This record gives sequence, structure tokens and C-alpha cells, in this order.
Amino acid sequence: MTIDRRSGSAAVPRLVLVVGIGRSGTSLFTSILGRLGFHIPQPEVRADETNPRGFGEPRWVVDFHSRLMRTRRVTVFDSRPAAWEIMAEAARDDAVFKDLRSWLAVQFVGTDNIVVKDPRTGWFLPLWLRCADDLGVEISFATTLRYPPEVVSSARRWYGTWQTDPSRAAAWLNHTLQTEYATRGDVRAFIRYEDLLDDWPREISRVAELLRLPWVVGVDRSSHPDVDALVDPSLRRSTVGWEDTQVPLALQSRVEDVWRTASGLADPDGDSEAARASLDVARASYAEFYAEAEAIAQSSATAVKPSRWSTGTLSEPPRRAAGVHGGQPLRMQIARRIPAPYQERVRVVARGVALTRGLRLLLGVLLLIPPRYRERVPVPVVRAGFWIFRSLRR
Repeated sequence: MTIDRRSGSAAVPRLVLVVGIGRSGTSLFTSILGRLGFHIPQPEVRADETNPRGFGEPRWVVDFHSRLMRTRRVTVFDSRPAAWEIMAEAARDDAVFKDLRSWLAVQFVGTDNIVVKDPRTGWFLPLWLRCADDLGVEISFATTLRYPPEVVSSARRWYGTWQTDPSRAAAWLNHTLQTEYATRGDVRAFIRYEDLLDDWPREISRVAELLRLPWVVGVDRSSHPDVDALVDPSLRRSTVGWEDTQVPLALQSRVEDVWRTASGLADPDGDSEAARASLDVARASYAEFYAEAEAIAQSSATAVKPSRWSTGTLSEPPRRAAGVHGGQPLRMQIARRIPAPYQERVRVVARGVALTRGLRLLLGVLLLIPPRYRERVPVPVVRAGFWIFRSLRR
């Protein structure tokens, strides 16, 4: 703990978590705080064409969250209400807790005010709360809100069409409802993206009051030309409506109702008991709506499941080409057998190793070993085995 030169009192470490869904203005808000004195842990994710002015995302946090979500098969734009309980398990994992706590403790060395943003953060709020409480850090939440059709359209443009518009719209609904619920009782603020673009000093001052950051209240625009240069209204590159999406009317109606209520949370006294009660009803209704959709779509889900013979439980069907299952190369057959949690492990092991046909066959055999035994073998030992096998083949 250091001394705050503004007041002469002991400064309390503060952490602001930006928890809006992706493509909703989270990068802009975080970057503004970064230019107003908040520390963004380094290194950051590099800017690219999807966000040319930078993401404001700590690389470590993105990798940490991504690894945990991948092992639990949860995506950033996940529309399943049940996914929240799946990810809540992470907060109860002591090893995961120790990893995040250790990293966070180091970030506060030499600074008292940190802002962390990653679109995945909303899935880990209990974990971050647990770490902040253990470290004696004051934590607050800033949720950015953007009109859902704009979020859906922007995500489709920059992330591709692998996920449908309806799925992304449902994910917006799922994320917005649960994040609002999970941050109740904590220090929090809601920010409409268009308001931030229209008058960033006004919005930052309003949010600073709500988040108890008095030194940012009344920020002088003339003293921060770098922020003015950052906040370019042309950043709103996806000004669209529902007519520009392929979201069905039944889902549009649900999303639009929640948008009106959630958007009102950014108004003076908008974070009211009445608004929360309305969102409670919407959250329960969405869970029922999603369960019905899952039940209806069971045949589609069954159709894309791997057939039982592909997992070795039944005899294999005839091959369509010699030496190839279903006409697929051997390396693709092996790749399909690798469970998602272990794909990175295999890449680490195989890095720098020329995979001959014999090595690929060996890898295929090794993958038949149950994961609970296979994962206990240290990576260096596995790598050494590959090199020994290759030497014997020479």
C-alpha cells in the first residue's frame, strides 16, 4: 500500500474490471482509463484490423481465460444459460485461484489502480472477486452496452460466419442478463457505447463517481488531447438495425426488451430495484426459452455427434479409400481424436519434430491411452520418446 499524493492518505489498491460482451466498446473504455492514469497490465494483445486502435487486453489474462474456457468447451459468445455454472467451477479450483491471485498480486507492485479488460472476463467474475478479496483489493465493474444488432453485425464481420446471427444475439442476451445479476451488490457502472463516443469526459466523470474514483471526476478535456484523438465517432463502424441481421422475430423481441431495460441502467438512478426485477423475469424466461430450443433441436445435435465407431466402441465401417477413413488423411484422423483440452499439449510435444508416417502412427496409438493416465506423463518425457523412436527408425 502506498501514499496517495492527492490526499496524503494511504492509497487502497483498486481494480476495475470491464465486463461488457465483445464488440460493445470495451476496448475504447479501457483505453480511455489507461490514458487517464490506470495501469493496463503488460504486455497487451496486439492491435489488428479488427481493433486497429488496440484492445487494451493483457495477454496473460486472455491466455488464462481462453485455456480454462477451452477445457470446459465454453465459447466467448456462448448462449447456454448452463455455461455459467460450468465456468463457476473455475472459482472453486484452488490451483486456478492461485494462478490468478499470484499474477494479480504482481501487477499491483508499483501501482494502485489497474484496469483489466477481456471479453471472457464475465465468465470468471466469482474467481476475480475471490482473488481481489484475498488480496485486499477494492474491485468494481464497468459494463459497456451497445445496441445488440450492432454487436451481432460487428461480430459477424470480424469473427466470421462460423456462428450464426441468432446464436450471437442469444449470446448477447445470455451474457448481459447474467453479468448484470452477478455484479449486483458490488460497486458498478453501466456505459452506453454511443454516449461514450458523444461526450467521453461527461461519461467518464459519471462512471468515476459511481465507481468511487474521485480523481477522475471532472476530467478536463483540454488536458487530454490523446483521449480526444482516440475517441473518434467514426469508430462506430456498424450502425445497423435488426433488418441487417438474420435474427428471428421471436428472439429479436426478447433481446429488444432486455436492451431497453439494460440500457436504462446507464441513466441517473436507472439501476433500480424495478429494473433488476424486470431483468430477473427476463433471465428466467430466457432459460426456459433456451431449454425449449434445445429440446426441439435434439435431432440436429444428434446428427453432428461423432458416430460411436469413431471412438473405438464399435467396429469400423468400410473405408472409402485404402489406408484412409472416410477419405481423410491419417493426420486428420488423429487430429479429430485429440480432445480439445489436450490439443495444445500435443502441439507442444510435436513442435520441431518431423512427423513421419511412423511417428503419426505412434501418436495415434498414444492417443488411445485414457487421458487420466496420459496427462500425467511430463512433456519432456513424451518429447524424448518421440526423438528415441525417430532415431530407431533411421
